[in-house]
Order: sequence, then C-alpha cells, then structure tokens
Amino acid sequence: MENFGCRATQADGAAIERQLSQNGLERALQASHAEVVVLNTCTVTASADQDARAAIRRIHRQNPDCKILVTGCYAQRAPQELAALPGVTWVVGNSHKTRVADIALQSTSRASSTFVPLSDITGANAGMLVGDIFAHTELMAAPVFDAEISSQRTRPNLKVQDGCDNRCSFCVIPYVRGQSRSLKLSRVLEEVNALVALGYREVVISGINLGRWGRDFTPAARFEDLLRAILAGTSLERLRLSSIEPMDWSEDLIHLVATSPRIANHAHVPMQSGSDRVLRAMHRKYRPWHYRDRIVRIREAMPDAAIGADVMVGFPGETDADFEETRRMIEELPFTYLHVFTYSARPGTPAATSANQLPVQLARERNRILREIASTKKLAFQRSFVGKTIDAITLSVFDGEFTEALTDNYLKLQISGHHPPNRWLSAQVDDVRGGTLIGRTFSA
Repeated sequence: MENFGCRATQADGAAIERQLSQNGLERALQASHAEVVVLNTCTVTASADQDARAAIRRIHRQNPDCKILVTGCYAQRAPQELAALPGVTWVVGNSHKTRVADIALQSTSRASSTFVPLSDITGANAGMLVGDIFAHTELMAAPVFDAEISSQRTRPNLKVQDGCDNRCSFCVIPYVRGQSRSLKLSRVLEEVNALVALGYREVVISGINLGRWGRDFTPAARFEDLLRAILAGTSLERLRLSSIEPMDWSEDLIHLVATSPRIANHAHVPMQSGSDRVLRAMHRKYRPWHYRDRIVRIREAMPDAAIGADVMVGFPGETDADFEETRRMIEELPFTYLHVFTYSARPGTPAATSANQLPVQLARERNRILREIASTKKLAFQRSFVGKTIDAITLSVFDGEFTEALTDNYLKLQISGHHPPNRWLSAQVDDVRGGTLIGRTFSA
C-alpha cells in the first residue's frame, strides 16, 4: 500500500471513503475484486501524473470489468488526458468532489457494490467526479472515521483550508484547487470533537495554504484564532500543524505553539530556495533574510522542536551561485529534516515557458547534495536525544520485537515490547538505528 499526494489530498480521500461507506458501498479487499475503483490524484509533479496513469493501467489490466473513477488535482488539470485512458469511466474535478458517491452509485447496486479506497491503491490517491472550474467551492467534509482506530489511522488529517491565492510561478495547485477558502470554525470544532469521541488522541490539521485559514471570512479571522478555539473548545490531547508558509509564522503563532503542551513541538516551513534572485523569479512572498529570521525565532522559542522545510532544486535559470546560497543557508539553519524536490515543469505555469530549463542531471546532482546535508542534520538531531526520556504516540501493533511510535517532535521511535496503537508512552532513548530512535518504556 502506498499513498501519494499532500495531507490535504489524503484528507479528501478519507472524506470520499466516508461518503461511499455512508451510501451503502462496501470496501473491497483489493482492486481486482471491486466494482468501482476510486483514484484521487496528485499533479504537483510529472512523476505524480505518471504514478496515476500507471495505477489506472494496472487496475484495468487486473480488473477490466470494474469502473474507474478518477478525481483530484490531475483530474482537474487534464480531464481529457485521463478520460482517454482505457478503463476510465468518470473523471471528476476537485470542484465536484462532494458528489463522488452520487456518481459512483449511478451504475452500481447500492446494497451490494464494493469500492477500493485511495489508501489501498498503490501509485495514486482515492477520489471521484466530473466538474468545471470551481463553480462549487464547498470544502470536503473532514475525515471522521466510523471504523475502529487502526495503525493507519492513529493520527487522522483534518483539512480546514483549501485552495491558494498565491501564484508561485512553478505551482499548478492554485489552478486545480481554486481560491483560498476555509472551513467554518463551528464545523472544525464539530469535527475535532467527533474525532476525540472516536478515541483519537492526535489530529493533524492541514490545508493547501494552512496559515491563510480565516482570511476569507467577513470579518476576517486569524489562524491563531482557530488554534485557540480548538484548545478551548475540545479535549483533544495533541494538535499537530502541517505546513505553514514563513510569512504566516507570526510572533503570536510561534509563542502559542511554543507554550501550549497540547500543540506538537513541530514546525514545517516551506523554503524553496535560499537565493533572493530565485525566490523573486518563483514569485515567493518573502526574502531569504525574512525566512532566516523566522527559523531562528522558532528555534529560540522551541529548542527541541522538529523544524522541516520544502526545498526545490533545478528551478529554471538557477545558477551555481544561486544553488550555493541555498546550500549554505541549509547548512547554517537548524533544520531537522528536509523534503527536497527537483523542479518539474507544470503545464500552464509561467516557469514552464522559461527558456532557461536546467539539465535534468544537474538538478538531480543538486538534489543529492541537499539530501546528504539533510541526512546529516537529521542524524545529529536524533542522536541528541540518546539517553533522554521522550513522549511518543504508538502507531502500529507489535511486530515481534518493537512497536512503532512517533514523538512529539516528529521522530520515528521503535519501543521495545508490545504496545497497542494510539497510546501515549514515555520512553528512554537508547540508540539510533537505521534512521529511527530505539527506546524502552518506563510507563504505559
């Protein structure tokens, strides 16, 4: 099982799965046994498109009689391209994801139909529907699960914002997800409380541009208002934030995350480049010195926090000097992990028309250099916890020797012994092996 796409896409897939189940469709164990297969696609890179097409071809080959319903960002961007693939019955844009179950039911027997959800499809994400360009802007329902907590669902994603008003020159997402829009505060609290009632102890709130939550309201609200409302209006034990743009890491937000024991000790702050010239060409809304200031302030407020970033290499026109600025900034800042991406030209974006496209091999070599730096930083961060006691939530059941867990500051931890999923444990860290902390518990 492999899941592709951002946290917001994963949340969409969970919401679609709930729609299908509530409308009488039963999950199939695998695609070869399904009457309808749902793919919720990503299109952030060319490889994401390739993964979706490969999954469609494989499913059609294994089960030529099933109906394939494709939705998500790729479906919004290039519906005709997907519709031409053998086996595809429906292509549903992001604009109409909330009607996926209705469409699937058009050609199935409600009482006996089976479907395969996104999380069970290797190479794609689950979803469905055919639509236009965001005539329908309702956010997908948040992913409240009716099934019991499992190792895959210990930490559900709750999408509270969708779309983006930025127009980064390399990014296709604003074109396939529309303008920024927020889930109403009352609905967010309803969904969080429902997750708590089901037994979830940590929830990850996500969005396409999460820090912009509430800016589309009248009067406008702030992201910090949302966090304080969740802390005051729910009994959720741990709230984890997904990616937040550097300009949205206000002093108030940094203070709130640093001082609340119920917000995970974790900051993911997209960087993209350390070169001022490249950031301007990307149409990013901050400069390297702005970014550096935010990271330094986060580290000062949270000495043990996980601090991660997205970094892009190979942007059109990126010179050796530009890359060196990025490399040096990464070396100097206290990152604990990085997501390094090689630039991928996306149809319809300004950067895709640039005449200064870089050779693929050069971009891949720059990617390798930054990944090596990231690995060194991650290992140093991990080793700093050897001999210390750290809190973590268990993710999966006993595998014969260890139980997998995730620490408050986003480190993988293997705890000796058998421990059920979704339990908070305190463990002493004894070692680091294969990129994972090794520990043992003092209390259950």
